[in-house]
Amino acid sequence: MDNGRRRPPPPPETLYTSYPFPTLSTNPRELATMTEVTFAKQFLAALDSRPLKLSADHVEDPRSYPARSAYTLPRPSKPMSKPKNRGVGDGGPPGSERSFTVVIKSLRNPPLDLKLTSQTPNTSMLDLKAAVAAELAGGVAPEKIKLLYKKKPVVDSKVLKELAEEGGPTTLEFSVMGTSGSETLQSPEFWDDLKGFLLQRIRDEKEATKVFDTFQTAWKAKG
Repeated sequence: MDNGRRRPPPPPETLYTSYPFPTLSTNPRELATMTEVTFAKQFLAALDSRPLKLSADHVEDPRSYPARSAYTLPRPSKPMSKPKNRGVGDGGPPGSERSFTVVIKSLRNPPLDLKLTSQTPNTSMLDLKAAVAAELAGGVAPEKIKLLYKKKPVVDSKVLKELAEEGGPTTLEFSVMGTSGSETLQSPEFWDDLKGFLLQRIRDEKEATKVFDTFQTAWKAKG
C-alpha cells in the first residue's frame, strides 16, 4: 500500500497480454526488424501451445440453445394469384392437349356444311381452307377461300388455339365468305353449270350450245 492507497488487482492474463511484445527498452533496430510475418508465426505458435477448449469431435447439444419463438411470415400486401391452368400447346405432357371440332358452313352457292373432328390446337386457317377446297367440286384454290370467325375474317397464319378461349368450348364454327360476281363468272364451274342448265331447259343440245356460245362470247367481249 502506497500513501495509504490500495493497488488495483492485476488484469487477467490473456493470450494477448502473455505475448512477449517488444517494449520501449528494446533496441530500436530490433523493433525495425520485427516484421508482420514474424509476428504472425510467433502468435500462431503461442496459440498452439495453449490447451484446447473444444475437442475435435465436439457436438453441441441442441437443448442448450436459447429458446426462440416461432417466426411467422407477414401477410403479403397483395393476394397471391392462383397458378394459371396450362393452356393448349403450352408444353404439357403428351395427350393433354385439347382437340377441337371445326364446323364450316356456307349458305351461298355452292352450299357447304363441313364438320372436321379431332383437330389439333396448331391447325391453321390454311389447313382448314385446304379441307374446304377438297370438299368443294371444281378444284377451288385454297387461297381463293375466305374464312370468317364470329363474322370477322381471319388470316391464314392463325391457329385454333389462338381463337379458342381458355377453358371454353372445343367446337369452333366458321363460315365461308362468298366469292364476288366477277370471280364467279371467271370460274369454269359457272359456265359448266350454265351449259347444263340450258341443255336441261331447251332439251336440244345444238340449240343449247348455240345459246351458251352467245352468252360466253358476249361476256368475253364485255370484259
